[in-house]
Parts: sequence; C-alpha cells; structure tokens
Amino acid sequence: MAVTLHHYLVIGAILFGLGLVGFLARRNLILMFLCAEMMLQGVAINFVAFARYRGNLQGQAFVLFILTVAACEAAIALALILMLYRRQGSLDVSLWQELREPDLDPTEDEEPLPPPPKPEPAPHLPPAGKEPLHRKQEKSHV
Repeated sequence: MAVTLHHYLVIGAILFGLGLVGFLARRNLILMFLCAEMMLQGVAINFVAFARYRGNLQGQAFVLFILTVAACEAAIALALILMLYRRQGSLDVSLWQELREPDLDPTEDEEPLPPPPKPEPAPHLPPAGKEPLHRKQEKSHV
C-alpha cells in the first residue's frame, strides 16, 4: 500500500484539529502555546505534501519560513509567559483581564479555578561537617 497525498492531508488535518481543540479548551498559557505550534505543524505537513505532489520546492521553502517564524515565536512566547507568571503567580488566562482593551468588559468564567495551594516551605538542613565557632567564642578561648 502506497502512501498518497490523501494520507498526508489527513495527518495534517488531524494535527490542526487537535491543536485547535486544545487551544480552545485549555486555559494554561503554555498548553495553549503548544497547541498553536501543533496547528502550525499540521499546516507545514500539508505544504510539504502538496509540494511533493506537484513536484516543486515551493512548499518546502515556505515550510522553512514557517519553522523560522515558529522558533522566533517560541522565544518571545517563553519570555512573555515567564513575565506574566512572575506578575500574577499563575498561568491561568482568566486571571489576565487587565490586559484587555479599556473599552471591553472583563469576562467571567462559569466555573473559576480554585486558587493554587500554598507551597510548603522547604526543610532547612544543617550544614555538613563541624559547625564553626563564632567570633565571640574564638576570642574567649584565646
């Protein structure tokens, strides 16, 4: 059984569909970003499949541009995600209502997520080896 253009197009459509459903269903910024990348990869597979079917290199050249833009987007998105996490302490997109345009009303979630639990403090371990004498104790021993 030979692999035809139809097989590549189905795989590209499945990737794009899974990415679209994941992007619309998730509220975590990192997962939304990964789903957008999955949609780009589905489109790239379709470009390569059509280029091979037509016998030219235009699709492959366009995919190289898509991959370059996706790599730049990944770097910018990672920096943005880190900045937003430091500011709010969560990656839930429903907490970012202040980033909306001033004339738009904030949207309310039907079922808001519970606040994240407070992290437990890490245990304090004593240093290894002998504990050094303090300066006052050193002077009294002299």
